[in-house]
Amino acid sequence: MKLTSEQIAFFKDNGYLVLEGVLDKELCAQARDRMWTSLPENCQLKRDDPNTYTGPFKEPDILDDSMHTRLGYRWQLREVSTEPLFINLMYNPELCGIAEQLLGEGTLRAPTVGGQAMGSEGPAWPGGPVDPAINEGVRGFYCTLPYGDKPQEPDYGHTDGHPFNLGVVGVVHDVPPGGGAFKVWPKSHRRLYPTFQMQYDQPRIPFYKRMPSYKGIIHSTAYIDEFERIMKDTTPVDCWAKEGDAVLWHHRLAHMAGHNYTDVIRQAVLYDFCRTDLDTCRMDPPQENMWRDWSDELGKNNDTYSAEFARSQRLTD
Repeated sequence: MKLTSEQIAFFKDNGYLVLEGVLDKELCAQARDRMWTSLPENCQLKRDDPNTYTGPFKEPDILDDSMHTRLGYRWQLREVSTEPLFINLMYNPELCGIAEQLLGEGTLRAPTVGGQAMGSEGPAWPGGPVDPAINEGVRGFYCTLPYGDKPQEPDYGHTDGHPFNLGVVGVVHDVPPGGGAFKVWPKSHRRLYPTFQMQYDQPRIPFYKRMPSYKGIIHSTAYIDEFERIMKDTTPVDCWAKEGDAVLWHHRLAHMAGHNYTDVIRQAVLYDFCRTDLDTCRMDPPQENMWRDWSDELGKNNDTYSAEFARSQRLTD
């Protein structure tokens, strides 16, 4: 599969792209099998009983571990990150070809089967998210349980703090509208990119036990102000999709895992495509040309896209 000029134009303008049928469905099925076999035998969540799907997780099923988390409505399995099944699912020839079309031919850093999985070093800081600094495979298998009668919550996004070039959300089971799909704020990558201090990385405040008040990622005032404006003036897009589909997204795009108000579990595998030169350019400040490190084909693309195509991308406004 090769992206059309219209698809590239849409990605460049909006920061995301929904692709149909780019994952092997047999591998999707095997990934689901692997997910379910990770549960203990006495777990209250039963694969063959949809009545047990509604969250949140209850004792004794709660597991607050960086490699396998079952907490609230989130079920995140990272211990599988460098298993051949998951690498073959996401680092497949079709997706790699598309990533090279956007990032440049021969530029991709390959994952390592049996390497270190994301979460191997625990949280990024005490009480913080899992540290993605060590990740030689996929991010993990990420699920969201149905919310049931949980009150409706507002949407509020974030941006990722670790360096990578192109994100991918692989849909391994049908995710209907409102089912916890990947949700994005279109065009936010263009507005947020210049507000960062570095193109890909972000500075962090170290944690010291004797000085515990400050820790974590440092955001510029420009970023905070622009992010809040985006949350107010931009309608997020619910990237619902079918088994075997995938969502590509720019590394500076505002996004979130959607709220799940259906009766099915949202199931997705996440992966980061990185160029081999990421380490040498990740500390550079934002460039006047934000597409400096992308392919010439993308950089030179000044095409437009139709209203019909935008609707196919869940963008209706």
